[in-house]
Amino acid sequence: MKKLLSEIKHTQNLIISGVNSPSLEAKFAEMGVVSGKEIRWLFSAPFSDPIAIEIDGYILSMRLDEAKHVEVDLV
Repeated sequence: MKKLLSEIKHTQNLIISGVNSPSLEAKFAEMGVVSGKEIRWLFSAPFSDPIAIEIDGYILSMRLDEAKHVEVDLV
């Protein structure tokens, strides 16, 4: 079941299925956000922005306006 990373609201494991913004692909790739990568949604800040995900053993903070461009599958 595909969703956008910005739609996830509770801790769960996910697999990145794609990035739907060509202008952000390089930025995301530098952070390790690439297709096929398994991530874990951890928590969101008060008022839901930004969110925190675990990827490759580190915690990455991402604003919701960026997270809406990351497509994920539920594990």
